[in-house]
Amino acid sequence: MLRPLPSLRRLLIPFTAALTAGALACGDDRPSPVAPRLSLSEATGHARAFGLWTPTDQDTCTAEIHDQYVTVGPDGLVYPTWHPPEDPVTGCTFGHEHGRDPSGSDLYGQVGDIPFGYANEYLEASGFGAPRHEDHVGHKVEWENDLTMHFGDGGDAVLAVTCDVLVKLHQGSHSPDAFTNNLHEVAYHIRCSDGTGFSATLLTAIGNAGELVNGCDRDEHIQAGTATPVISPDGGGKRALPTASCIQERVLSGDSPRFDSALRESWEISGRLRRADGHTLVSFNPYFQVLDPSRYFDPAAERSLARPVDLCGLPAVAGRDRCAVLGDTLVAWDHVLSPFKGTRRFVDINSNRVSNEGGPVLWYTDPLGRNGSPEPFPGAIRQWVADRDNTAFDLRGPVIGRDRDYDARGVHAPN
Repeated sequence: MLRPLPSLRRLLIPFTAALTAGALACGDDRPSPVAPRLSLSEATGHARAFGLWTPTDQDTCTAEIHDQYVTVGPDGLVYPTWHPPEDPVTGCTFGHEHGRDPSGSDLYGQVGDIPFGYANEYLEASGFGAPRHEDHVGHKVEWENDLTMHFGDGGDAVLAVTCDVLVKLHQGSHSPDAFTNNLHEVAYHIRCSDGTGFSATLLTAIGNAGELVNGCDRDEHIQAGTATPVISPDGGGKRALPTASCIQERVLSGDSPRFDSALRESWEISGRLRRADGHTLVSFNPYFQVLDPSRYFDPAAERSLARPVDLCGLPAVAGRDRCAVLGDTLVAWDHVLSPFKGTRRFVDINSNRVSNEGGPVLWYTDPLGRNGSPEPFPGAIRQWVADRDNTAFDLRGPVIGRDRDYDARGVHAPN
């Protein structure tokens, strides 16, 4: 049963349009032409992603306070969504953050709050045959307004096109999950002044299941274990993650530790929405990057999981570079003082292609972005694709969020 929630928590206001926002040009603030999302009072139940977070002994907020930050998905279920690291009503801390407040995005009036776990909810119902569960803290939001776009692969030609982009990826950088599991939920919303636009939510296969790529040597594919689910499809892109050999090369050898280059995680997506006949409606390939993850891959460690903060106790690193903030203090990997929290992130927007000229703007796909149909079917995810074909040129965007750090009071790994 849904509890009444305090009115001061703005995230409980009913929002319109959600994932089916209209084909509006960048900066256009007209109401969405599609039906509004249900209000909280009209919700029919809770999604499986609801209520997953439990406070640690470092967190001062209760699970009950946390679970008041919710939104209603297109399916009428209540999902967790973005919230600040501190509850503004009580001042308590949650210990984790979800990136940039989406309410500042020019797309917020169309998209509303992003339901965390919407694609995961329907994986089994779509006929995939296995669930894919992801934790709560890994959902990370980033956005930028009025991006100047470019032609081609790294070209310098500037288009007279600007875009608003609002994205969310489940990008946990604290556990061994991403060593083997390549299915991760992405929500990607873009609206451009030339009419290009789409709203896509799916579990995208990033690289191959059961393996990762060495962050220092992109040609080295490491068989890290068994994916969960074991039937996860292999995908394009890659999960380039820090490894023990990379740490040895760039942090422990030489005179100057290079944490940023050694620890960088690059999750390189090759996302697609496809019709049932195989035609690609939408393709996008953002790179989601983390500079300070709280883990790296070490095949000699238990679960192959090693902690960068433990390096700060070694003579070659102690008191230097990122470890300097600790001085002589040694802390656990999940301590609030650790400088490795996964709070320094940015996104390369890269290419955005739409091929839907003359087609309907509402599509339904399975949670993997396949079998697209204008009509809903069991286990389907609702998508929106502009009536547009921009495949004659390559609409590419810049990096967003490079100078942002989402650390805040109380934040610690797992985050």
